Amino acid sequence: MSVPQPPEPIPGARLLFSLDPAVSHLNHGSFGAVPIGVQRAQQRLRDEMEANPLRFFTQGLVDRIGHTRRHLAGFLGADPDGSALVGNTTTGVAVVLQSLGLRPGDEVLSTDHGYGAVGLAIQRECRRTGAVSRVLPIPLDATDEQIVQIVRAGLRPGRTRLMVVDQLTSATAKLFPTAAIVGVCHEQGVPVLVDAAHAPGMLATTVSSIGADFWAGNLHKWAYAPRGTALLVVAPQWRDRIEPLVVSWEQESGFPARIEWQATLDYTSWLAAPAGLFTLRSLGVDRVREHNAALAAYGQRVVGDALGVPPAQLPAPGGPGVALRLIPLPAGTALSIDAARALQTRIGARLAAEVAVMSWNGRGWLRLAGQVYNTADEYERLAARLPALLAQR
Repeated sequence: MSVPQPPEPIPGARLLFSLDPAVSHLNHGSFGAVPIGVQRAQQRLRDEMEANPLRFFTQGLVDRIGHTRRHLAGFLGADPDGSALVGNTTTGVAVVLQSLGLRPGDEVLSTDHGYGAVGLAIQRECRRTGAVSRVLPIPLDATDEQIVQIVRAGLRPGRTRLMVVDQLTSATAKLFPTAAIVGVCHEQGVPVLVDAAHAPGMLATTVSSIGADFWAGNLHKWAYAPRGTALLVVAPQWRDRIEPLVVSWEQESGFPARIEWQATLDYTSWLAAPAGLFTLRSLGVDRVREHNAALAAYGQRVVGDALGVPPAQLPAPGGPGVALRLIPLPAGTALSIDAARALQTRIGARLAAEVAVMSWNGRGWLRLAGQVYNTADEYERLAARLPALLAQR
């Protein structure tokens, strides 16, 4: 089986970012990268704020936030009136969990592909309320139909108060059939929270087509917004029950203002987020998505070949457009979170390549991303040097 050809670079895309050219940045999925134009847009907003803080915070800021929210929600295919800007997906998850009114005997259901901080948030809320957290194991190679069957079998109507599922998993770079999972859960009267941290900008799916009760996604990863920009989308029947983590002056205004207004928060990241969408649209949304997915697939194959992984053993993303790919590391490598973090740091220091190293299901995994600032030779250099570094453990 031949190695897939890398996509042609998008002319000038690399120059849009201020990333260190001496480093291969192959881990866009963790913290994103903010284009220079977006950085400057946010700095202009910060300059405005610092020139007259009283006027910035008290004259029209709530309306400006609302305008930004409508712009971002429109791009994502979400109801602007049912959306609220939050700092990140994990914050959105925490808002939902503490608004449910969990009680002893209730349970929150999730999968073993879930994001670690989300799992910790579930555990904390369960400890606080007496509810129970239950995790469904799902094989990495499970088909969409198999995933839906596992979820259906795991539901306990009357006890399961919430199903938490990833749209695209962080740990395993796997696309889940979220709309089908929502359908199965709703048949049993179970609400669904979709962790869509990686969806905005990367995936073409619109929020409204999923039909979830709650959906939370970051715009500071694949939609080029400044960090600290995410959207929490809530179905109509839940909006009056959603409470902020911290009460502030817009509490009596209801959702979404009571969630968004957090006193002296630096709102410039939200206000500059439309500049990120402008950059994405200028490059061509479909063009960027196709480029990034193809480049990630190329990197997975090149590095996988270098590590002696047969193509058939390289995990498939489970759907089109995914710009994250997973590669199994040699047996005995990165078996714990601490070991994974140590290896990730060592790769960055010795190979000048920023990657994500995961420990999942008793094995270490390398996760690579594809972004417009990346080139095929960066993955090739990693492939040429990584085996020797792993042999030194």
